[in-house]
Amino acid sequence: MTNKYIYFIANWKMFGNLQSLNSVSKVASFVKKFKKKKIKLVYCPPATLINSLSKKLKLSSIDVGAQNCHQGETYGAYTGHMNSYMLKDAGAKYIILGHSENRQSGENNKLINLKIKNSIKSGLKIIFCIGETLSQKRKKNTKKILSQQIIQGLKNIKNKKNIIIAYEPVWAIGSGLIPKNSEIFEIVKLIKNKVKGSKVLYGGSVNSKNINLLKKIDNVDGFLVGGASQNSNNFIDIIKKTFN
Repeated sequence: MTNKYIYFIANWKMFGNLQSLNSVSKVASFVKKFKKKKIKLVYCPPATLINSLSKKLKLSSIDVGAQNCHQGETYGAYTGHMNSYMLKDAGAKYIILGHSENRQSGENNKLINLKIKNSIKSGLKIIFCIGETLSQKRKKNTKKILSQQIIQGLKNIKNKKNIIIAYEPVWAIGSGLIPKNSEIFEIVKLIKNKVKGSKVLYGGSVNSKNINLLKKIDNVDGFLVGGASQNSNNFIDIIKKTFN
């Protein structure tokens, strides 16, 4: 997989303050000197850090993304929320939508579809997360659930060129467990058949220990990295090992 363009998306979740941004400088320096040019790094910090991080990375090749947004495309009386236009204005170029942690908080496919549509309108690139729960996996419903999430989440969206799909099995996130390589390969194949020309990432407990195994899956276009991306040394290690 190392002969093609590889994405590394850092999802910081609810982590970080202004001081935490210093760790990103180390990654930026590494990427600048890294001989492998076919990589794309995107940091998705909490919304409070988007503007500061985008300014810090202005002269680098690393982009900044948001982790979620309100579905509205205009201003409104939605205390505590931000829409995609506001996040774009703050410096975001990408946005994570459909993450299982938000689905578990009540987001359904219809709502995610609306968020994707408005985020595309605002000019953001989408990292669209899909994944099955352990119960759904045990019932052998993985392909059915993923198909539903894709069909309903991308309903009436004709131009999908700015949509990256991230397969994140819910049961793998933060658990240290990952599917077998053969399972991931088949699921990525399914996704690419349903969304022609799509880039597909794997996420869910990606770390510097299992990346040597995951990098062998030749139809995966990169990785969505959670906790391991919060530490610059760990994140750099993941990138290095992907290409070794």
